[in-house]
Amino acid sequence: MERNQNCSISNIYNLDGTVPVLKAIPFGLQHILAMFVSNLAPITIIAGAAQPALGQGEVAILLQNAMFVAGIATMIQLYPLWKVGSKLPIVMGVSFTFVTVLSTIAANYGYPSVLGAVLIGGLFEGTLGLLAKYWRKIITPIVAASVVTAIGYSLFTVGARSFGGGYTEDFGSAQNLLLGTVTLLTCLLWNIFAKGYLKQLSVLAGLVVGYVIAILIGKVDLSLILSGGIISLPRFLPYMPEFHPGAILSACIIFLVSAAETIGDTSAMVSGGLNREITGKEISGSLACDGYLSAFSSLFGCPPVTSFSQNVGLIAMTKVVNRFTIMTGAACMILAGLLPPVGNFFASLPESVLGGCTIMMFGSILISGIQMIANCGFSQRNVVIASLSLSMGIGFTTASEAGIWDIFHPLVQSIFASNVVAVVFVISIILSLVLPKDMDIKKLEG
Repeated sequence: MERNQNCSISNIYNLDGTVPVLKAIPFGLQHILAMFVSNLAPITIIAGAAQPALGQGEVAILLQNAMFVAGIATMIQLYPLWKVGSKLPIVMGVSFTFVTVLSTIAANYGYPSVLGAVLIGGLFEGTLGLLAKYWRKIITPIVAASVVTAIGYSLFTVGARSFGGGYTEDFGSAQNLLLGTVTLLTCLLWNIFAKGYLKQLSVLAGLVVGYVIAILIGKVDLSLILSGGIISLPRFLPYMPEFHPGAILSACIIFLVSAAETIGDTSAMVSGGLNREITGKEISGSLACDGYLSAFSSLFGCPPVTSFSQNVGLIAMTKVVNRFTIMTGAACMILAGLLPPVGNFFASLPESVLGGCTIMMFGSILISGIQMIANCGFSQRNVVIASLSLSMGIGFTTASEAGIWDIFHPLVQSIFASNVVAVVFVISIILSLVLPKDMDIKKLEG
C-alpha cells in the first residue's frame, strides 16, 4: 500500500498519472496563488481608464467573472476540446500584455468597445492557432529561445514592483519589504530543509507564512473576505460588445504579440518541465485556447486570457507538471468565481507576499531561456539573432530611452515602446528569415 502511494505522489513529476486528491490540491493551490492578484489587476486598470469609468460594483462583477473564466480556460488548456487546448500544464489568466492598448480603446470608445475588439481579436488568434502548421516553421528554436529569455527579463521589474508592495502609496515601505523578505526566506529555507515531494511546496509555504504575518501586522482587512454574499453566479454579457474598426485593428496586432509570448511560455514550460522541444500540435492547441477563450472571456465582460509566465517559472523551479494536479488549482479558481468569499480571500493576498515568491520564479524563466539558447548551439547565425534581438529589445524599451520611439505613430509606440518581448520577437523573426543559413560555412571558407 505504501509503495503504491509513493508511486502515486511521484506522478506529480509526470504529465499524466493519478495523484491522490488531498496531495494534489496543495500543488494546484500553489499555482493559483502565484498568479491570482496579477489575474485581477488588469481589469481594474482598464475599467478605470474607461470613459465613462465603471463603478466599483461593476468592477467587482468583472473581477468575479475573471476568476471563473480563468478557471475554465485553464481546464480546456489541460483537457482540450477538439483542437482547442495544448494538453500541457499551462495556467491561464487575464493578461497584462493588453493593458495599454485596451486602456486607450476604453478611454476613446468606451468599455463595450474593448469587449468587441477582444471578441474579434480572440477569434483571429484562435484561428491563427489552428492554422499554425502553415506558419510554425518561421518560429525557429533560436527565435523561441530569444523570446523566452526576453520574457524572463521583462518580468524582473514586475517581481520587484510586487516585492515593494505593488502600485500603492506605501510602495517600498518597511512593512512591505519585511513581508517580501520573510516570504522569500521562507521559500529558500523550505527548499533547503523540506524532504521529498514536500520540497516542491516552497512557494505555498512562503505564501502561507507571509499571509499570516501580514494579518498580524494589519496588512489584511479580513472583513472584506465575507463581503458580497456567499454564492454569486457569473454574469453573462454584462455589456453588449461594440465594434469599431480602429479598436479591432489595434487589438488584433496585440493578439499577435500575445501569441509570441504564448509560444515563448509554452516552449519554456516544455523545455524546463518536460525536458524536450515543443510540438506543432501543442503550439497550435495553446494558441487556439488563448484566442477562442479570450473571445469567450469578452462575453463575460473581461479582457483576454493567456498563459501566465508566473506559473511557467513555478514549473521550471519545482518540475511539477502533472495535469490533474494543476486541474485541482483550476477547480479552485472556478469556485472562487462562484463563491465571493473564496475569491475575496485569494484577492486579499498582499502584493509584497506574492513578490517574495515570484522574484525567484521569474529568474527561473530567464535561466530556461539561456538554456534553450545553449541547446540551439552557439553558431555565428544563432549568436547574431539572439544577441541583436535581445540588445535592441532591452535597450529600446528601457524607460530612460523611451524617446527613441517618439517619431513613430502612437499605435506603434503602444505596441513596442515598453514591450521588450514584442521587439525581440519581431527582430528575431526578421533576422531568422533574412540571414543566410550557411553563415558559418562561409566563415570557414573565407
